Formats: sequence, structure tokens, C-alpha cells
Amino acid sequence: MSDAYPVLDSVDALLEGATERTALEAPGKSGAVLERVLIDGTSYVVKYLDHDGDWSLRAAGVPGSSTVALWRRGILADLPDEIVQPIVAVAHDRARPALAAVLMHDVGDTLVPAVDEPITVEQNDRFLDHMAAIHVAFWESDRDIDVVSPTDRYLELSPRMAAAEAALGSDHLVPRLVAQGWPLLETVAPKAAAIVVPLVHDPAALIDALAATPATLVHGNWKLDNLGTDNEGRTVLLDWETPGRGAAAADLAWYLAINCRRLPVSKEQAIATYRAALERRGIDTAPWWDKQLALCLLGALVQFGWEKAFSGYDDELVWWEERAVEGAALLA
Repeated sequence: MSDAYPVLDSVDALLEGATERTALEAPGKSGAVLERVLIDGTSYVVKYLDHDGDWSLRAAGVPGSSTVALWRRGILADLPDEIVQPIVAVAHDRARPALAAVLMHDVGDTLVPAVDEPITVEQNDRFLDHMAAIHVAFWESDRDIDVVSPTDRYLELSPRMAAAEAALGSDHLVPRLVAQGWPLLETVAPKAAAIVVPLVHDPAALIDALAATPATLVHGNWKLDNLGTDNEGRTVLLDWETPGRGAAAADLAWYLAINCRRLPVSKEQAIATYRAALERRGIDTAPWWDKQLALCLLGALVQFGWEKAFSGYDDELVWWEERAVEGAALLA
């Protein structure tokens, strides 16, 4: 089967004709390198996807990267109209198989500012609505959307990852914090830890339970650093590093967990907004919603329990602990 969208075989070919190259500060903490480049008078941003320097790519374990895989299969081209994905060309370097890169339109002026204040209710509602649009577009799809497995997605921020990075001598901040945070959770919130720590070593029970609910294409990282709004009201969505087939509410739960300090509404209101967006697009949520949501909220603490522990046993961690207890009751 031929590639739906060609992947260039060298980064040099991707950047052919570039007349200016300027390093950019990357907002994430994965180790990715960004540059602004000028090609034929137009400004682009290139993101280098280097497995040798990026712990998140090593955790995902997809040759080239998950973004390359989605591009190659034409999935990114078939996102719904509500979504802007700015990639225009992709390379996976034949001479350096650990290296890939994506060339993107420069959408920096559309992105959510990296500040501490909450986003607006309007933008929050739009992000949730457009998240639902992606999920509905690939609902129970028979297309090849299996990229990062649910197991690897739930283990991305696990002791397994932290140990693997330590063995490599990696000095990246996030793996070191993950290694510190999981033991801390057992001290700060032993009730929550008793539920999620076994799952962060082996999430099979969670994944098996979710398999009985509907699946779709999930992005895997709906954090505000990856989001923006263009002048037509569409959502700009970056960094498809952990996508694949999974439970729709997993994206929702991640969004609630990672953006918790900047949400302008309660988690319950955000959940209701997302569910209503599914219903408006013709998805009958009644048969499966309660189960999938509860399991995915548990799953978010499997992903972020280490991070929540650093703030102590505050209202945020209490909320997630209560959801973990509810979700655990649904495990086989």
C-alpha cells in the first residue's frame, strides 16, 4: 500500500530553500527543538523529532514519530473542519533513522498565551466542542488509527519511563519529577496511591475495562500549550505525539488534569459541555458514558498522580482521588 501522504527521506530535503533559520524556545519539556525558517519569503516553524534527544518520543516508541505515522496514513488531512493542523511537510531521515521533522505554518500568534490566568469560558467551550468533533469524525473507525497503544499511553509518565530514562543517563526534568512524584503520592494520598500505583505499573485491568466502551482517534495531549484559535474560530492543534485508538473521554480527562489551574469552569461543567457536543453530533452517550468517563478519570490519575502529589493533599488531589475510587469499582 502506498503512503497517502509522502514523507521526505531527509531533513535537508524538508528545509530546501530555507534562507533564514532562527532557534525558538520550545514551550514543552520533552527536549524537542524548534526553529523558525523562511522559505520562499514565507515564515514556517520546523520541529525536530529526535529520539536521541526527546524522552517523549522514546516513551511512545513509534519509528520516526507518531506525527509521521498519522501524516503518512492521511489521518491528519482528514481532521474535521473545526480543526487546524499546521503541518505542510514531513521528513524521516533515512541516514539518521532516529531523526524526523515536521514543517508547519507559523501559527504562533494563534496559540494560547503561556500565562497563569484561566482561559475564557468561550475558548474552553470551543476546545471541548472541537475535541468532540475529532472524536465523532473517527468514531469506531475501521481506519488505521492504531499508533501509540493505550498501554504505552498510560505508561508514558510511569516509573517504567523514569527508570528507562535514568538508565540512559537522561537529565530531562519530567522523567526526574516522575521518579520523585510516584513515591510521594504514596505518602501524600495513600488511598489514591493504593488504587493507581498498581495500574501505573500494569494498566491491563483499566485497558480491558475501557475496551468494552466505544473507541475513536484520541490526540493524547490536549494541553493548552498545544492549542490555539485562528481568526475563523477554528482550533489550532499541535503535537500529535501520543495519538491512537482509545476512549474518547481519555482526551477529556487529560484536558481536565493537565489544564486544571487554568480552567474557567468546574470540571463537572467542562464534562457536561463535552458530552453535549457529542450528543449534538449524533452520538448516543447513554449506554456507555458513565462507565467510560469514570474509567478515564481514573486513568488520568494513573497518568498524573505523580504530578498532583507535589501540591500536597489539596482540593485538586481530593477530587481526583474520589474519581479514582469510583473508577476502581468498575475494574474487573
